[in-house]
Amino acid sequence: MKIAVQLARILVGVLFIISGFIKLNDPVGFSFKLEEYFSSTVLNLPLLEPYALAIALFVVILEVILGVTLLLGYRIRLTLWTLLGMIVFFTFLTLYSAVTGKVTDCGCFGDALKLTPWQSFYKDVALLVLILVLLWGQRHLNPLGRAGLRLGATLASLLACVLFARYVLNHLPWIDFRPYHVGASIPDGMTIPDDAPGPIMEYDWKFLINGEERILTTDGAYPEVDGEFIEVAEIREIRAGYEPPIHDFTLEREGQDYASAILERKQLLMVIAYDLGRSYREAFAAIKPLTDTAMARGYSVIGMSASSPEEVARLKADYDLNFPFYFSDQTTLKTIVRSNPGVLRLEAGTIAQKLHYNDLDQLDLRELAPEERYNMPLKQALDSILVLDQKYRGPDMDWSQWGLQMELDSANIRFVDSLVARHGYPGKSLVGEPANKAAWYVIQHSNRIDDFLPAIRVAAETGELPYRLYAMMLDRSLMQQGKPQLYGTQGQSFFMGSPEEVHLIWPIENPEAVDARRKAAGFADNLETYGKDLFGPDFEYRTYTLEEVNALRDQMN
Repeated sequence: MKIAVQLARILVGVLFIISGFIKLNDPVGFSFKLEEYFSSTVLNLPLLEPYALAIALFVVILEVILGVTLLLGYRIRLTLWTLLGMIVFFTFLTLYSAVTGKVTDCGCFGDALKLTPWQSFYKDVALLVLILVLLWGQRHLNPLGRAGLRLGATLASLLACVLFARYVLNHLPWIDFRPYHVGASIPDGMTIPDDAPGPIMEYDWKFLINGEERILTTDGAYPEVDGEFIEVAEIREIRAGYEPPIHDFTLEREGQDYASAILERKQLLMVIAYDLGRSYREAFAAIKPLTDTAMARGYSVIGMSASSPEEVARLKADYDLNFPFYFSDQTTLKTIVRSNPGVLRLEAGTIAQKLHYNDLDQLDLRELAPEERYNMPLKQALDSILVLDQKYRGPDMDWSQWGLQMELDSANIRFVDSLVARHGYPGKSLVGEPANKAAWYVIQHSNRIDDFLPAIRVAAETGELPYRLYAMMLDRSLMQQGKPQLYGTQGQSFFMGSPEEVHLIWPIENPEAVDARRKAAGFADNLETYGKDLFGPDFEYRTYTLEEVNALRDQMN
């Protein structure tokens, strides 16, 4: 009995210390798990959600202290009954999770060791048995050392826990067990190996055999049976397939995911705020000069948040942030960094630094050489295409060579098509300037503008391409559809017979506001000046309606 009690004492004490320390290393993560339990879909205790972090700190420190006092034999009766109360409560939670399936990981060991609800329940049952053994044989739990030593060790443990908790709350977890730790490659973490096991399924086939309905179960193969097939009654997954450690990382705008393209950037700074309503707003005042410096030195900078576009717009306006934000799942952002906001620096998709907003002074933003900033082979290819796109164009164009230009255009659009499919639009973060305009010119000179317009829009809205170029392409698309343009960038000439010609700006939606739209889009001139640049100094701008333009076209024909 003595041996059994001492073994139980060591097992329970060590396990509580380890479990408590792992969660104490990441109390914010444990508080997220408690919020999940407190949510309306689980225990329906929303009043406790604001206190999740305080409860998390109390629970994990208590776990460590109970483990210490058990091993020391200090206040053993109080320790044992407290341990019993805790394990009964934890056993209820894990059983509830296992039966309902509402919480898939109890967070017993944080991110260090993932347990299914049933595994967690069986672990708690084993601990419950061991604690009952300790209660039964508590007369064999002799205290270690003198009373003053036991008290001192307990208080020292408590002080160490408080100081450690203070450190990780004001910085980041001391040990990062998550798949987004420093040195981890996000693209590699999203990859499924070729030899990864797939899910194992069971199929229930319903047959009519000798006038009787029967269910035959296989692993998917069609049953070899004499009978009339009725239906597949049920399909069950009996073992899940391989799931990569990173399986929910997205960078979305308007429902499209740009994660794979953005992660290809050689030097990337991510500003992450999972919930702008709960973030430490003053930190963005310090983030502003850092991100400006980063962009000036050649880093690509993006923001990530699960907040609404309206909240993001207000934040950018309040702190004059000039980098684009992308939407990502809140749970994913909480997993990436336990700081709201936090900053990551990536090198070709690999996390080089991860910082709490209290540690922004540690951000390494050295000046970058061109080969460190850009995809140089792609940049060189686009620089060449920029030349080829204009090879036979221009005011002195020889029309006899137009066929050669058309051949170049055809080859260029095929290249751009495959490029955008793989990388997204090749913007300045990937290839620099002016190579970021090469694909735009190729598309603008093609008959496939509408195929690429959404990608051009995102590139413009995220600063990868001047917005005025998107405005020009949008205007051309609208004109080709016979609709009014928005920015007045498209003109047309009607040759009514020598010497009469009519030069006009294609009809404009709400023309009285066009100069304001042009200015907002980045055009330096007003519409009248632009018209003179387009058609000559004698051009006088007047508004045309679609009906008037169609009448001119009919007259010319």
